[in-house]
Amino acid sequence: MAKKKNGKPFELMDCALITLATGKRALNLRELRDRISEIEESSLYYHFYENLLRPSFDDPEFRNDFALWAKRALHDTRLAEKLGTLNPPSCCSMDELRRMLVDVIEDQLAEREFVPWARPEDEFHFLTSRVVVFDTGRRLNTWEELGRSVRGMSTGSIFYHFIEARRRPPVELDDFSAWLKQWEDATAAVREGLARVDYYFWTLSELRERIAKVFADFPDKGEGR
Repeated sequence: MAKKKNGKPFELMDCALITLATGKRALNLRELRDRISEIEESSLYYHFYENLLRPSFDDPEFRNDFALWAKRALHDTRLAEKLGTLNPPSCCSMDELRRMLVDVIEDQLAEREFVPWARPEDEFHFLTSRVVVFDTGRRLNTWEELGRSVRGMSTGSIFYHFIEARRRPPVELDDFSAWLKQWEDATAAVREGLARVDYYFWTLSELRERIAKVFADFPDKGEGR
């Protein structure tokens, strides 16, 4: 099969997180519900997604900050488990995720005779962030070269190209899959494999390994086809 002429090379980027305070906080479960109803979408996104970039976010018991706070500050394992099962990628929008989050908390409040409180030093601080993107200078020209490079990518690159990318056009598509479209049917299998990767319930290091495995399992080993 003749090699397909490449289009624009894949530009490998990296990113870092600058965390910013919103000034909003919650000391009990009712306050948490009220603040969630009014916070900016960027803050909600931070507590569900961008927390993955925090150095301290290393294989936590729960995947979002609300579940972690329910367990550690409110000592409510049942609520933490309910919040921990929320799956943002399954939601059509952040507003839908917000409604689901509020519904879980309201159900818990309705079941309790008292409102759970945290200690003053353990109040929930609503944060947001600014993602700083920088060019690594690396350019990849074939899908095979991209596949070989995945395991050497930083977690910041994985976040930027596989998670953050879904907020940019084309919406809901990672940068790897978008770039691989230039090979059309020849890369259909790898794009289908990437689409099946559940990117939310893994650490970025684990996600990197799963992406690398998709490329390794790709049956067509002909470079640049």
